[in-house]
Amino acid sequence: MSKDQGLGALLLIASVVGIVLYGWLVFMSEWSLLALQATGFIAVAGVLGIAAWIGYTMATAPPPQPLEDLRAESEVVEAEAVG
Repeated sequence: MSKDQGLGALLLIASVVGIVLYGWLVFMSEWSLLALQATGFIAVAGVLGIAAWIGYTMATAPPPQPLEDLRAESEVVEAEAVG
């Protein structure tokens, strides 16, 4: 068995154990409400964190060049290539 296959098998086993543990925690534990609240919070925080990262990236990115500047620049490059 290669290293990748061993890592894949370990990941499979850990995932199945995690599913069983989470199922027990949600359906058979006295901590079920807390588990659901934590899961919901983590999911919403993850989505909003990604949205915040996209917003930050858009807010701090330089504005795009106007199309007229790009056309003029491409004409200069074409003229240099021909001449």
